[in-house]
Amino acid sequence: MKLLVVLTGPTGVGKTRLSLKLAQFLNSPVISCDSRQMYREMRIGTAAPDPKDLEATKHFFIGNLSIHDYYNAARFETEALALLDKLFVEHDVLLMTGGSMFYIDAVCFGIDDMPDVDPQLRKELEETFKKRGLSELLGQLKLLDPEYYHRVDKKNHKRVLHALEICLMTGKPFSAFHRNTPKKRSFDVLKICLNRDRAELYRRIDQRVLLMVQQGLVEEARSLYPYKGLNALNTVGYQELFDHFEDKCSLEEAISKIQFNTHKYARKQLTWFRKDRDYHWLHPDREQDILNLIQNRLKK
Repeated sequence: MKLLVVLTGPTGVGKTRLSLKLAQFLNSPVISCDSRQMYREMRIGTAAPDPKDLEATKHFFIGNLSIHDYYNAARFETEALALLDKLFVEHDVLLMTGGSMFYIDAVCFGIDDMPDVDPQLRKELEETFKKRGLSELLGQLKLLDPEYYHRVDKKNHKRVLHALEICLMTGKPFSAFHRNTPKKRSFDVLKICLNRDRAELYRRIDQRVLLMVQQGLVEEARSLYPYKGLNALNTVGYQELFDHFEDKCSLEEAISKIQFNTHKYARKQLTWFRKDRDYHWLHPDREQDILNLIQNRLKK
């Protein structure tokens, strides 16, 4: 049986550095499952791998999209599985790394196909959002799908809108489309979740945000500001700077907000991963233990 090693963990934990070492050890390319590193215009703010690392080790799904492209987890499932089928012809073990929870689950478990949305319904909901605000849509979602209402990012109006679209079109809760029975895969999966002490993780995140600023994050965000309404840019690191450009906060405040919101996202990732009991939890510095875990699985 072919083996897919999934290396994940919260943002800033150290996945990129370790993935490069594991890829070399396994003689595998790196299959990224980071939904934001796919956008070529967002290199700094998404902490995409360094160009020299991309040149030294073959990567997939890095910088392959424009912010103007529409993409979702269902499409990633299709494309990633097709890639795995191709690569497994020459490899017994492959490495997938990243922290996008839905994308990882799409490959490991599968997700249900969502129906196409009625453009007229979408237009009507967008008009409601503009006139009455997000609270109106959240109220409707709470009535139609209380389960998803309690899980959704209540500041992300696009996700709220999409869930409402599906509820109103199908007469079913949006959460009902989340697959309960995993799809069968032609390969085995070994899941490794990296983690650090919470204070240590937060320090790393804060330092990385400051490094991004030094590398030109503000300038990158400024170049993308005209497209701030695109879904790709509805992410930590850009929204805070867009507020700064609109004089809603100082640059120092924006940077502090990026750090705080990244802490919050890391906690969300950890909560998500803890729900899956198949994960092996290890500190990134325990490289030999991680290698032994992979070798032992390959012997089975």
